Order: sequence, then C-alpha cells, then structure tokens
Amino acid sequence: MLGLEDFIEEAVEGMRERIPGKAIIACSGGVDSMVAAALASKAIGDRLLAVYVDTGLMRKGETEEVRGMLEDTGVNFRIADAAGEFFEALAGVTDPEQKRKVIGERFIRVFEREARAFGAEYLVQGTIAPDWIESGDGARATIKSHHNVGGLPKDLGMTVVEPLRDLYKDEVRDVARALGVKASERQPFPGPALAVRCLGEVTRENAEVVREACFIVEDEIAKAVSAGKMEAPWQYFAVLLPTRSVGVQGDRRAYGKTIAIRAVSSVDGMTATFSRIPLEVLDAMATRITNEMKSQVNRVVYDITNKPPSTIEWE
Repeated sequence: MLGLEDFIEEAVEGMRERIPGKAIIACSGGVDSMVAAALASKAIGDRLLAVYVDTGLMRKGETEEVRGMLEDTGVNFRIADAAGEFFEALAGVTDPEQKRKVIGERFIRVFEREARAFGAEYLVQGTIAPDWIESGDGARATIKSHHNVGGLPKDLGMTVVEPLRDLYKDEVRDVARALGVKASERQPFPGPALAVRCLGEVTRENAEVVREACFIVEDEIAKAVSAGKMEAPWQYFAVLLPTRSVGVQGDRRAYGKTIAIRAVSSVDGMTATFSRIPLEVLDAMATRITNEMKSQVNRVVYDITNKPPSTIEWE
C-alpha cells in the first residue's frame, strides 16, 4: 500500500475523475463504509449521499450511534427505515448463502429508490480485499458471499466505485485514523448484520434475542478490558443457534434457546485465533444472558475454534 497521505490523495483524485455526477453509498457505521464515505465526500462533496439503512437487524443503539458519527464526519446522509422489507424478504430463508444474497439484493433495491430520488448514477462501496477473496470467482472457491459482492444484481443501473478494494482491515483502520474517522476502532460488523448471527430463520423475535445477547457480550468484555482483566479481542459477539435444549428454572423444566459467544484475535480478518477470555468474564456473560433473558435462553456456550478451519462469523 502507498503511504497514507499518498493513498488518500490518490483515492480522492481517482473518485473525483470517475464520478462526474451524483453518487450514493451504503453507510453502516462500520470502518469500511465510513472511510469510503469520508473519501468520497472529500472528492465530490454534497454530490454524495450516504444512506444508513435501518434493517431491523442492527445492534442495540446502532442507529443513534451511526447518526452521530455521520454528523461528526460532515457527510451528506439520510436514514432509511426498511425493517419491514427485510423481515418480509427473509421469511422462511434458512440457508446462509441464500440469506446473504436476499439481504444483498434488498439493500440494492433500497439504494435504487434512494438513488432515483437523489439522481445518483454511481454506487460507492466499502468493499475490501477479504470481501471479494472470500466471495470467490471462477478461479477461487466461495467461502461465503459478501452482500456487497455476491448480492449485486445484474440490473443494478449504477456504476460501482470501490476505493478500498485492495486494502485489508488493518490498512483501512490506518486510513480511518489519518482521516479522523471515529469508526477507526470499531470492531467489524458484517454487512448482513444480525441476520448472520441468527442461525436458521431470521424473525423479529430471533433478531431481538441475538441483539440483546450481543449487547451483553460487548458490555461485559468492555468492562473487563477497562478493568485490566483482559485485552480487547479484535471481534466479539453472540450467535443464536437454531436448537433448543432442556434446562431448569427454579424447580421447573425449561426448554430454551442456546447462545454461542464468539471472540477472536486477528490483524486483517483473513486468519484468527479464539480469544482466551478469563473464566470469570465468561461466567459474567453467561449469567447475565441467562438471567436477563431467562424466558428465552437457558444455555450459553463458547466457541474455541480458530480461522481456519472456521470463519469468524458463523454464517
């Protein structure tokens, strides 16, 4: 990669030349999309519209947090509420690849509406190297499709611009720091959001369960890091499994859902090792999840698999 200042200058100038009109970008609040939006905004100013889509699958408090970051960055933006559309499109879908493709296409359809209203002819994306490597092509096997690669329809109607396509996650974070983008230290969050942390069908109920479990995991790890009990993992979250197991609540039999906790250390996301979280921290997470969600969850497990052979996300 070029030096940071050279890369930023080249990326901005490249987009200025490639985008003579208006452009739109999906801005989730993650470091990739926020950096791409910041670069595009430098290049074309208010001819860029950053669209944050509230899919109903975001983390707890995510919409308010992203709104604040977009305002701080000075990017022209709009928040689109499309939760009903996403849940309707995902009804009955359980296959991970199909789930990603359904979400990718629905994203694009939302953007097409926003693009028509804005008059955009270009779609800026925060695609980075692991996205297209894992999505595969004729020469590489597909590990898992990324919504910004595998979900793009042929009738897109917009020219795609990907200023970060050749960068890895650690390099994107360096660019974010150089630009002063607050998302630089945010942990990665998948494009399909909580849909790929709900194994099986994605319903409003399941999304709410995994959203609350993810919040507890993030909160307890943040407290443990602040107290000096552990180092911050590269990525950490909860997964809702499509299985129920027998448990006990008081003196009565319970048949509840299972939550898996995932935390990994990595540099660029291409490989990862599971985090050695102290047992007292794991205990705190499991206790909170089963206490605060006792009507839904009665079992918590911890994933100790590296990448490879697994991926970081479960789907």
